Amino acid sequence: MAEANSAGPVTIGIVAGEASGDALGAELIHAVRKRIPGARFAGIGGARMESAGCAIWYPMSKLALRGYAEVLSHLPELVRIRRDVYHRLRSIQAPLFIGVDAPDFNLGLEARLKDNGVRTIHYVSPSVWAWRRKRIGTIARSADRLLTLFPFEPPLYEGAGIEVTFVGHPLAADAANTSTRRETRELLKLESSRPVFALLPGSRRSELEMHTELLLRTAAEIFDTQPETRFVVPLKLEALPMKLLYGHADHALRAADVAIVASGTATLEAVMARCPHLVFYRVNPITAVIVARKLLLPYVGLPNVFAGRFVVAEFLQGDATSDNLARAALNLYDDTVTRRRLEALFAGMAAELAVDTPTIAADAVASELRAAGVTC
Repeated sequence: MAEANSAGPVTIGIVAGEASGDALGAELIHAVRKRIPGARFAGIGGARMESAGCAIWYPMSKLALRGYAEVLSHLPELVRIRRDVYHRLRSIQAPLFIGVDAPDFNLGLEARLKDNGVRTIHYVSPSVWAWRRKRIGTIARSADRLLTLFPFEPPLYEGAGIEVTFVGHPLAADAANTSTRRETRELLKLESSRPVFALLPGSRRSELEMHTELLLRTAAEIFDTQPETRFVVPLKLEALPMKLLYGHADHALRAADVAIVASGTATLEAVMARCPHLVFYRVNPITAVIVARKLLLPYVGLPNVFAGRFVVAEFLQGDATSDNLARAALNLYDDTVTRRRLEALFAGMAAELAVDTPTIAADAVASELRAAGVTC
């Protein structure tokens, strides 16, 4: 298989399951193709990966599910898709597969490919530091190499028999500075004197279904208390005085004084934007019970995990009410000292993640291709 690919253009398999993975995948594709111009990519992804040149076999919306109960109802289709992707990659003799996050889908696919001679990379460490510590062994059996976003992650895998490379996060290269909020508001035509709140319900369909109404009620309560408020929402919603940004979460966070953010990658985006925020999340009640039993840390938001302590407030499940969210957001807006401290803390976090992510990740891909016998 390796010799066949070394004689012509090499096709690398890649699968991302949500918007953040699509962004990471696209960045990686650009970096690899810059280094290896003949490299091709094929698999599952979104618009960014497709624009970067990836052949999309299935849209990533097929994988954008959250929680045990939600996944269970779609399990037959997910199994069929994973089987089909496996057979397609084998038929084109792909020497390397990259799973971008989406561990419930990708790790099983990686393990099967690895067992059949395909080199595998898993990009983004699953949350083994928060729960599923036993998954470290599964990751080591599935992937030849792991690319991590955070500097505290590689030590967790010592002795596991897997090559681990800290690559940082591409968002850090464009982290906000002190003038960004003013500039972004000018771009969005938002008055600098008005309070601005960003509302981020998540990107998955299940998250939108669970969170959108909650955030609309929260916004209404904030507006009742603070009528001068304006809201920025990276979604198409029609209610209250909202600036709709159609997917531009970074603009929303850079413009806002305070954000209300669904737990997940968006909390990291809030850190990079130096936006004071609070974290919330709701899932199916069955999923919540299962996850609660496995949590190893008292927090779930990435800023808190990074800091090793509570630095932003979290409202999960029953605590995620419009009253709690509105009150906490208004309190944070009124507390200028705390907001400035958070902005400084987030700037420090961004600096730790600001490495040459595309180059480091592309080097790791090239290394695995060489291990597969592909000249690059």
